Amino acid sequence: MVIETIVISNYKCFTNFEFTFNPDLNIFVGDNEVGKSTILEAVHLCLTGQLNGKSLLQELSPFLFNASVTQQYVTSVREGRTCPLPKICIELWLKESANLSHLRGSINSKRKDSIGVSLSIDFDEEYQEDYQLFLNEKDSITTIPAEYYRVRWHSFSDNAITKRSFPIKSILIDTTMIKLQYGTDYYIQSVLNNHLSTKERTQLALAYRKLKESFGGQDPIKSINSKLKEDKNITSRNFSLSIDITQRSGWEANLTAYLDDIPFQFIGKGEQNIIKTLLALQKRAEDAHLIGIEEPENHLSFSSMSKLIKKIIEKCHDKQLLITTHSAYVLNKLGMEKVVLLNRDGRIAKLTQLSTSTQEYFKKLPGYDTLRILLAKKTILVEGPSDELFIQKIYTNKHARLPIDDGIDVMSVRGLSFKRFLEIADLLKKEVLVITDNDGDHRIKVIEKYKDFQKSETIKIIYDSDDSCRTLEPQFAKANSLDTLNSIFQKDYLTKDEVVDYMIKNKTEWAINIFETNVPFTIPPYLDVAIQ
Repeated sequence: MVIETIVISNYKCFTNFEFTFNPDLNIFVGDNEVGKSTILEAVHLCLTGQLNGKSLLQELSPFLFNASVTQQYVTSVREGRTCPLPKICIELWLKESANLSHLRGSINSKRKDSIGVSLSIDFDEEYQEDYQLFLNEKDSITTIPAEYYRVRWHSFSDNAITKRSFPIKSILIDTTMIKLQYGTDYYIQSVLNNHLSTKERTQLALAYRKLKESFGGQDPIKSINSKLKEDKNITSRNFSLSIDITQRSGWEANLTAYLDDIPFQFIGKGEQNIIKTLLALQKRAEDAHLIGIEEPENHLSFSSMSKLIKKIIEKCHDKQLLITTHSAYVLNKLGMEKVVLLNRDGRIAKLTQLSTSTQEYFKKLPGYDTLRILLAKKTILVEGPSDELFIQKIYTNKHARLPIDDGIDVMSVRGLSFKRFLEIADLLKKEVLVITDNDGDHRIKVIEKYKDFQKSETIKIIYDSDDSCRTLEPQFAKANSLDTLNSIFQKDYLTKDEVVDYMIKNKTEWAINIFETNVPFTIPPYLDVAIQ
């Protein structure tokens, strides 16, 4: 059972949104507040009728409605104009399947005969009289009256759906929402079920009961109970304290988990999140058709992430999987061809058109922060850390602020990787500036190398055609006097060749000197053009 398409109307950040899923893995990336989590939430809501673990009817709120739609409604009502109450609708279009034929119909937004399910939040006509009274106080209206709404969960055949009758199972895993005690309890229960025989469980129960019975015999407890017996203000009977030894207070419920002699609740957040994610998958993934996971990388190091991602792949290999992430490691490791990029302007892009070699490249080198180029407003690619510092400095000199303050990310990328990043940028129409050395032969090393991107409207290759100045160091020396160079680097070299030799042998040191200097200097012309 596979979800093919989702259509969302007026729910949270979406007014009119449509997206076609990959049948296996979907990795949603994007800036904050662009709707990654909302997509997972909407899918789960339409498959379960639940929001935040409760029936949607219990969670109805004006804040479920899109903010701009809400504002339009409020403005219209206050100005006395007729305005229909907004409606939320989430539709899931499902892959053709014989055992889902009862969900087939044309009661959907496209009026097409298809298999699918719809969840809507709309005005309940039973409240018409109350709503008219509500409108009489139009000057005090600030939001949509969700109290007068109903929830309808039905198939495209317009038949009502119940959780019990619905054949598709969904789970949504967000470790920030999984209660620690639940995780501990289930962890212990799974250990007991998998490793203890019936005889061992009986022995453990007997030992636990003896432990509780001995509690009352301890001298401090005897002393406390002796004092309590003397107090007859509450009851004339003898009052004492002990531990519950009845069956309802089972030994399983009173055990806690220790990892390396540390109680579960005191271990690191990263280890907790791994355990909670895997426990949730172990408990519910087997019967689920679709699994949503919110930012599995929370609190995790690269090594821990690698372990978790491997487990997720093992447990979800035959499921439709939706993941949100801000980690380049996660998306590189799982596969960039499965990435779905959400932009603030509502556009969606998939990386399915990347060449196989580029996809494999980033899988093998998952440390590359590909998310930076996906999320940046504009990007400047340079060949090393010294180039990165230099660009930051000359941009600041020109504009009195760092590039990142204008949404421009300066990334240091090895020269051999430029074309991999440019393939992503070209596909997504991202604005990218490449600042590269000519390496002594600009026709071969630059023009020929980047010929595939010459016609791109969003990619610009910046270089200097003077082949005698192979890299940034001689370019900078050529643009400035010897006195200026010595002043910046606090040296007393006699020739520019000596300065260039120093810079090449001390790339990080000279770049830091440039970044921190207050000495005026001239920017090499080709870089001046780039910064302009």
